[in-house]
Amino acid sequence: MTYNLDAIRRAYPDAGLIHEFKGAFDADGNQIELDQALVDAAAAEIQAELDATQYQRDRQPEYPSLATFADAYYWAQKGDNTKMDEYVAACDAVKAKYPKPE
Repeated sequence: MTYNLDAIRRAYPDAGLIHEFKGAFDADGNQIELDQALVDAAAAEIQAELDATQYQRDRQPEYPSLATFADAYYWAQKGDNTKMDEYVAACDAVKAKYPKPE
């Protein structure tokens, strides 16, 4: 049997050791009897957090590069906002494609 290590850590924050196959142990090395309902609830919390922030992971590879921003910033400081406007428009397009959930 394998265990959901992140869920166990969430459900049992005082566990000293969590082993993938052997289970969880306290600081004295005593095995902790795991309550599957607590572990399942913790796993559901973790999944909900991941689902709520999926848009961030979807957006990241599609945003314009920092080099593009640096170039746009340079030209904006020189009085030409064309590249900055393009950069902001590209960021807005990514945000529209992957909206933040309400």
